[in-house]
This record gives sequence, structure tokens and C-alpha cells, in this order.
Amino acid sequence: MAVHDPASEARWLIEAVSGMDFTEQVLEADALVSQRAVTQLDELLARRSTGEPIQYVLGAWNFCGLDLFVDRRVLIPRPETETVVAHAIAEVQRLGERVGRADPWTGGVTHYAVADLGTGSGAIALALADALPDAEVWATDANEDALHVARANIAATGSSATRIRVASGVWFAAFPDELRGSFLVVVSNPPYIAHGEELPAAVHDWEPHDALFAGPTGLEAIAALLTEATDWLDAAGTLVLELAPHQALTASQMARTLGYAEVLVRQDLAGRDRTLIARKRA
Repeated sequence: MAVHDPASEARWLIEAVSGMDFTEQVLEADALVSQRAVTQLDELLARRSTGEPIQYVLGAWNFCGLDLFVDRRVLIPRPETETVVAHAIAEVQRLGERVGRADPWTGGVTHYAVADLGTGSGAIALALADALPDAEVWATDANEDALHVARANIAATGSSATRIRVASGVWFAAFPDELRGSFLVVVSNPPYIAHGEELPAAVHDWEPHDALFAGPTGLEAIAALLTEATDWLDAAGTLVLELAPHQALTASQMARTLGYAEVLVRQDLAGRDRTLIARKRA
């Protein structure tokens, strides 16, 4: 099995078993280690040697500056999705809401609602709550196993967790009807891989297929979200979706056909079309 960055992975694994960061590892390079630590490291190395992604082996990964618990019940948080979150936050700011840290004295007070549909580990919802101090953040998923992970991550955060609501269900069906027409921004990293589409073994063999594969075309979830969101967004609200680069044109045409007033596509850090922004009002 080829490892892209073995030096970094070695440091991360040592940190996981020793609790020491890189600087501490250098300073303590000649220190004796316990047999328990050696055994634990051997176990982690054995797991990694099977091809299990380093994120699952470590049991944690960083997303938007947040350390999240991850395992095989949820997708691994990726840098591409961080750019989706950045565009969603920019949309909230464009609509007149403030961005920044919450006032600890009013941490539970909210002025508007946003949502992360198909939350998985809770990564997007937690990043939104961290950046949007006045937002009530809804995190939904149809997979109860994924929601267990999301709840664990939410419980491990600070005061922003008090503004996150978790709901179970398929897309907008998770919400109580009184929320219809109230969301300022809805974000989702939905399944967008077509059945039969080839994926790297590290993804196909380890990550949850229900969060990867959408259907025969790969556009099924995107189409459902675009269609349903118009009823749930505020009059000036925005839907922000992650997609595959080759889907950008078709998804944009879908959004325009459904009546979204302004449709934009934004690129990820590698310059590939990655985020669809569909605004109800230009």
C-alpha cells in the first residue's frame, strides 16, 4: 500500500499513542516508551497497513479548525468541503448577518436559521455554528449511525453546540412543518457519485456507500435538494451544494429551470468546479 505522506502519518500516529505534539516528540526523542504504547502503535500500524484511511485509524480529523471524531459510519471531512462551508458563510454575510465568535453571555440567542442536510459527522453544521454567532443550525441525516457520530461531536464542542438542533429524516422531511420558508441558507454535501463510477479503493472500500452514491446518474440527490429547497428557504435564501466538477453545468441548468433567480458555481482550492450557489432572489 502506497502512503502519500508517510512522515506526517508517522507523527500523527505517535501523537495518538503518546499524547505529544510534534515539538514534544522532538524534545522527548530519546525517552523510553511503555510497552502499552508500543502495542497500541503496532495495532494502529496494522490497521493502516490494510488500507484503512489514516483518518479512521486515528479516529479524529480536523475540519475548519475543529477536531472531529470520525469512523466508518461517516464520510471523512475533506478540504473541498471546507470551501463549500466558506461559500455558505459568505452567503449568510451577504444577506446581512454577522460572522465571528459568539458572545458567551448570549450564546444561545438566535436570529435566523441555517441547515446542514446529510450532516454525517456534523462537520458542516459545527463549522457553521462556530462562524455564525446568531444562527440556529439544524443538522439532519437519514442514517441513525451517522447521527450518533454527529451528536458525539456536537457534545464535545463549546457553547456553540447549544444552537445546534439535530433531526432525523431524508432531506427536508426531517424538519417540522413550521420551519417551512424560514431558512436563510441551506447547505449540503450530498451523495453525488453515480452507481458504477470508479472510486479509489481507500474511498470505495471504507467510506459509507449511502453517503457516496446517489443513483444511476449521480444527480439524484442534487435534483431532490434543488426541487425541495424552494419551499423551505426564506424569500431571500440560498441553497449551497457540493457537487462533482462534471455536474456543475447540468446542476446549474436544473436550478435555473426550477426558478432560482441567480445561480453561481464556485471552485475549490484546486480550481475545480465544486460549489453550486442557488439564490431565490438575486
